[in-house]
Amino acid sequence: MSAVRFLLDGAVVEVSDPDPTGTLLDHLRIRMARTGTKEGCAEGDCGACTVLVGELAGEGVVWRAVNSCILFLPMLDGRALMTVESLSANGPTPLQTLMAANGSSQCGFCTPGFVMSLHGRSIGACGSDLPVADAIAGNLCRCTGYGPLLAAGEAMPPCPRDDSGVVAALKAIRSGEGARGQYQDRLWFAPRTPEALAALLEEHPGARMVAGATDVGLWVTKGLRTLETTIFLGDVAGLGVLEESDAGLTIGAGVRYADAHAALARLHPDLGELVRRIGGLQVRNAGTVGGNIANGSPIGDGPPALIALGAALTLRSAAGRRTMPLEDYFLDYGRQDRRPGEFVESLFVPRPAAGDVVHIAKLSRRFDSDISAVLGAFRLSVANGRVTAARVAFGGMAATPRRAPACEAALTGAPLTLETFERAAAAIRSDFTPLTDVRGSAEYRLDAAANLLIRLWHRTQGRAVSVLDLEPTHG
Repeated sequence: MSAVRFLLDGAVVEVSDPDPTGTLLDHLRIRMARTGTKEGCAEGDCGACTVLVGELAGEGVVWRAVNSCILFLPMLDGRALMTVESLSANGPTPLQTLMAANGSSQCGFCTPGFVMSLHGRSIGACGSDLPVADAIAGNLCRCTGYGPLLAAGEAMPPCPRDDSGVVAALKAIRSGEGARGQYQDRLWFAPRTPEALAALLEEHPGARMVAGATDVGLWVTKGLRTLETTIFLGDVAGLGVLEESDAGLTIGAGVRYADAHAALARLHPDLGELVRRIGGLQVRNAGTVGGNIANGSPIGDGPPALIALGAALTLRSAAGRRTMPLEDYFLDYGRQDRRPGEFVESLFVPRPAAGDVVHIAKLSRRFDSDISAVLGAFRLSVANGRVTAARVAFGGMAATPRRAPACEAALTGAPLTLETFERAAAAIRSDFTPLTDVRGSAEYRLDAAANLLIRLWHRTQGRAVSVLDLEPTHG
């Protein structure tokens, strides 16, 4: 099938021979004249382009607020779409009336994005259990009018939808075999099974796999790159598995961070707090745990924490599967241990033992929706006042997310004292030679990494070391 079909306001929209890396935002504004959805940053950072996308989940529909500026059109196939124009077919909604009455709109440019994020929260979309401030953290108001926006969100009661008609319509347009197409000389595929994905990778070993496009989208919108062959992973069965057990947590590569949030928080509260700060809700509603790993960014927030917890990664190809410690996947900057034809299938994260000391901390210039300058993750096993085992990992300190072997050696077997932690903190300088960039100098990163370890010792003594230690952890 060389067309993309989606549901918009009850009607089926079919786009024949779409540009596989054309964005939904451009299609809405240029092709459909739905100009209520705005372009602010074209990189998924400001939320002005927020729309709601619904997908089948059993006999229901899960709605998600997403950034249309980095969502490629084929990713919408078989789904439902709601734009700001969708809300006002019969006049302003109660939310829009409330926002108009309390002055939530100033210049108005960002307002449609806020409306969509808050509307999603009111109808029970993914993330609707979050505080209002978290639900709109991915929406920026340049007029600094957040007070009325927060008040409107708090005052809006839940308004559950009857999506029975949407369910029936989505079932009718969903393709069982998966979509594919050609645009000019570029190919794109949207397989439905792991076997089909493996076969495509054998045939097209250089294809670019796309899950949430929260990184790849910027390659196109900002880097103006052309992707010759693209494989979209959003409909591959099995990649969405999320299973909790006494042993730990199994996460399919296609599980979005928003869906993994609660399970990761149950594994350890610091993981929940970390996920809360990975982009805004729109980014977490699109970005996947597996994608964050697979692209190998040295400043990806998930990998250092998962490495410290001892996670194992499973890759799959037509030839079979292989599993490795997560840290072994990252070879060098831009290089990962993924052979031709392989794809990341799943991740297993062991549950920390009852006596383990775990701490995960992200340092960034801005609290919300910012990239880490340094991310430190620590898991210590302690018995009889001594550290019996240590796993320490950092992001932002090297060309890859990486463990700190000298630091770990200084901790292992040593007494749980401040002197031990000070020696281990000093050893970090022999583990890393970080870069200086816009997020921090090399010296800042080394000092910050060492201080995170010292802060951990103070936390083991029950001391509050930051305002976050005085507040309930979000999970």
